[in-house]
Amino acid sequence: MMKFLAVVLFSFAISISYAQQKRASVKGYILDDNNNPLGKVSVFILGQNKGTFSNDSGYFLINTPAEKAFALVFSYNSYLEIQKNFFLSAGITENITIIMKKAGITMNPVIIKEDRERKENGLIKLDPKNAVLMPSTTGGIEGLIKTMVGSNNELTSQYSVRGGNYDENLVYINDFEIYRPYLVSNGQQEGLSFINPELVKNINFYTGGFQSKYGDKMSSVLDIQYKQPQSFEGSAYISMLEQGISVAGNLKKNKATFLLGARNKNNRGLLSRQPTVGAYIPSSSDLQTLITLQLNEKWKVDFLGILSGSRFTYFPEFVKKTASVFSPFFTANVGVDTYFEGSEKDNYSTSLLGATIIHSPRKNLTLKWMASTFHDVENENYDIAGAYLFGDRDFDKSSSSYGEIINPLGAGYYQQYARNKLTIEVLNLSHKGSLDYKKNSIQWGNNIEHVHISDKINQFEYQDSAGYSLPYSNTSLQMYSAFNSNTNLNIYKYSGFLQCNSRVSRFKNNFSIQTGVRYNYNTLNKELLVSPRIQASWKPQWKNDVVIRMATGIYDQPPFYRELKKYNGELNTNIQSQKSIQFIGGIDYQFLGINEKPFRLSTEAYYKKMSDVIPYDIDNVKIKYLGANNAVAYATGIELRLFTELVKDAESWFSIGFMKTKENLMGDHFYQYKNASGEIITSSSSDQIATDTISNDIGYLRRPTDRLITAGLFLQDYLATNKNFKVHFNLLYGSNMPYNIPNSVKYRNALTINAYIRADIGFSALLLSEKNIRRSHSPFRNIQNVWASLEIFNLIDKANTISYQLIKDFANNIYAIPNRLTPRMLNFKIVSRF
Repeated sequence: MMKFLAVVLFSFAISISYAQQKRASVKGYILDDNNNPLGKVSVFILGQNKGTFSNDSGYFLINTPAEKAFALVFSYNSYLEIQKNFFLSAGITENITIIMKKAGITMNPVIIKEDRERKENGLIKLDPKNAVLMPSTTGGIEGLIKTMVGSNNELTSQYSVRGGNYDENLVYINDFEIYRPYLVSNGQQEGLSFINPELVKNINFYTGGFQSKYGDKMSSVLDIQYKQPQSFEGSAYISMLEQGISVAGNLKKNKATFLLGARNKNNRGLLSRQPTVGAYIPSSSDLQTLITLQLNEKWKVDFLGILSGSRFTYFPEFVKKTASVFSPFFTANVGVDTYFEGSEKDNYSTSLLGATIIHSPRKNLTLKWMASTFHDVENENYDIAGAYLFGDRDFDKSSSSYGEIINPLGAGYYQQYARNKLTIEVLNLSHKGSLDYKKNSIQWGNNIEHVHISDKINQFEYQDSAGYSLPYSNTSLQMYSAFNSNTNLNIYKYSGFLQCNSRVSRFKNNFSIQTGVRYNYNTLNKELLVSPRIQASWKPQWKNDVVIRMATGIYDQPPFYRELKKYNGELNTNIQSQKSIQFIGGIDYQFLGINEKPFRLSTEAYYKKMSDVIPYDIDNVKIKYLGANNAVAYATGIELRLFTELVKDAESWFSIGFMKTKENLMGDHFYQYKNASGEIITSSSSDQIATDTISNDIGYLRRPTDRLITAGLFLQDYLATNKNFKVHFNLLYGSNMPYNIPNSVKYRNALTINAYIRADIGFSALLLSEKNIRRSHSPFRNIQNVWASLEIFNLIDKANTISYQLIKDFANNIYAIPNRLTPRMLNFKIVSRF
């Protein structure tokens, strides 16, 4: 009997030991979609009654089977239930984080927009995830924006909003204003976008009618907020054009957070596909960080640091172009062959260091003090000469001279030389505050800024046509253009705002109104500006979900530096601010469409009347001002944007805009008279003209950004049976734009750049799935996922035009030879998140 009992006890002990060896466990934290901990969440094994609950910190621990598949179910009232599958080895403890989302939402939050976006004029909230996924040759954030406002150059992150140029746009990162390099003259010289999409939490983009709390520009605001992570996370990616890595973490239970991102870009492969054959050596890199210290419940400190540098080296060899002629008398097809010598070597380095102290003495009161320094050093060095021959090109493939110029119309030689250096230093101190009282929010701010600019210019352009230097002189050698100057400026700027946001609910109607005023004073031209602004919205209790909104106000733009420079390089320090009064009205309508899919249609009409305008021309991406307030202008149009989800959890949209913008330059006359032989002569000067001269006022002409139609399309899709295979597609269309003939009054902006059409597509496949369904001993256990993407840029291989090279023949006819943008190109990209 004792032997039998011993055997039973021994067997029982063995079974218990074996059972213990076949156990594992899962632990972690459960958060809501705002990264707040969720307590009392039910956690149980599917098919069993065994389970546990999370504590007030969202933490849970549950024992689970080992060496076999099982599923954990996370359930909580008013939240969507989550199921996670596991297969764990014996004795292993798996650590996970669960994000739970609110239940009862029939449309994705991207479609059911928050009241702020629907009620604020011109506001578009973009998802940073789309910026990372979008196939784009420039920054992902700017790539998204271009689908909203259009583009005409895939090599630049610059964009034009409602008829304004890029200098009219404000860009903020965590409330610090961002500046771009100023000497860049070609998109190929640009480096990385100043914004790192991997670090971004919120994107607010205003196309106009923005509030008084934003600065003094006339077109748009891009307001970027970087993340404050709740746990450790990171990403790394590599592609043929760009590489990057970022890490983020949370230390000491939310007492400190950090972001760190590094990127490098080398788009040599993209540039080498351009028509001009040569050696392109571009390089750009940056390092960005955001550190947040939560000192206590009332005090918080943020540190933002951005360091970036770009280099561009270029050795052109030759280019063969074929194009149409612009001439007052005829059009024809010609070709031009140019052979180069020399090189270009540019470098740009920028840095931004900022600190913010945030004090919240009460729940309804926030005080913020900010200090920042921005430093920009740009060097532009080139000495390139080109000898060209142009005429009729032989297109007969059976001919021995196929592709060659067989009927020369002209020949020439030119040289472009520059040794330029620009240094900009901006020191900024500011204070901002907000006070919430009942249904009102009062915001205020004051800003002091010191700007130091040092600019050394030494450049010239020499042109020789048929043995004559242009402009021709029989007494001396003259340059086509020559600048030599040394400038030092110190400017102090003072600005501030006061704004009140109010909400009113009466008779089941919801009203909101934002009223505010800005002031701005600078020591350059000693001009004091006061800019009142008002925005309002009304959500009536109609059967349809509609929000009606309007805005009006004064939007002035003090000159910074580039506006001061005339074409001859001289500075006009007496130049005044450009001024505008704007009127905007819009409707936002949400509805269910085909197959009960959610749709949101946003429509806005606008009118901008501008005075003291400083006219400008655009050559590629370089904006050249005339350096005087000698024009009035207007811009008017309507924009429509349709948001939807063609497939669940994948936002898509279509945007289209119709616009007209024109300007009238003061004193822009041309004169006509008959010479001795009866021929009608046209001149831009009234000197030495006959008494029967007729003076003609040019009147309103198209501005350089005038584009009647702008359209953008962004689509996301995935396989119906497998979300692990996705496609992203964006399409841009812009109708023709004007291009200026230098030194011509009668034919100012008379050239036409044909419509811009660009389509990019990306195919993505999931190589490694989420870590929660991999074994704990896997070498990839800390990697959430790995995606591989194949991107096709310029899918339709459209030869878009960015600018013109103007050449004269022996008869003084002007030939406009287009400068083309990039052809079709493949890009491969791998992205890993951990």
